[in-house]
Amino acid sequence: MVEKMEVNNLECFRKKVASGQTALGCVITLDDPVVCECAGDCGLDFVWIDAEHGPFSLETIQSHILACRGTQCAPFVRVAQNSAAVLKPVLDLAPAAVIIPMVNSAEEAEAAVAACKYPPVGVRGISVRRANRYGSESLDAYFQHPEKHPMVIVQIEHVDAVRNLDAILKVKGLDSICVGPCDLSASLGCICDMENPELNKVIDEICAKTKKAGLMLGTASGPLARWQERGVDWIATGLDIGLLGAGFRNILKEGGR
Repeated sequence: MVEKMEVNNLECFRKKVASGQTALGCVITLDDPVVCECAGDCGLDFVWIDAEHGPFSLETIQSHILACRGTQCAPFVRVAQNSAAVLKPVLDLAPAAVIIPMVNSAEEAEAAVAACKYPPVGVRGISVRRANRYGSESLDAYFQHPEKHPMVIVQIEHVDAVRNLDAILKVKGLDSICVGPCDLSASLGCICDMENPELNKVIDEICAKTKKAGLMLGTASGPLARWQERGVDWIATGLDIGLLGAGFRNILKEGGR
């Protein structure tokens, strides 16, 4: 009999955060699943498969998720929008988490949670393949363990979301808040000025309120030390193509160019 394996390494990610360590990851934009396999083999705790800005089909998302299976790396997927129709096929691939962008109100957060949860809690359609290991686990057992289902992460990345943050944090079913500094800066009129005092004041407020609410705090940003001071639980500190480009530039620098 095949030894049971957790399907998406969510338990590894949860243990890392519960231990008090910062879970470290990378944003994935390249479509080759070898990138995720490499990230996992190198020891990253999670990958952020960016289906909002990356050129991904459902098939390539699935390949990236499968590439993490033989590692201890948890595959997160950021979807293109807060839509049940967009979320449903991604959830059926059994990622460790879904990241939902531009959630600006409690109502939008409630809709995101509902799309990710089965009835009677939510409206998620039932079609289980990977999540119960292709029938190795009964549906009854699968439904009785909601902690094994993908985490629901919403992004706070607009000034409207900041205004509504207290209400958003009260929405049941949220697992984590993800701060989106770039879009947040744009909505504040200081696009990508990461040293702007007003932007950092707002980010500090988001982080403090999230931690007080007992939700996990995450981001895809840097520098790491600054975010750790804010209490970040998980952080994607690099972009695959950016890391690749940095390597190329280092080669040229070493060659005197």
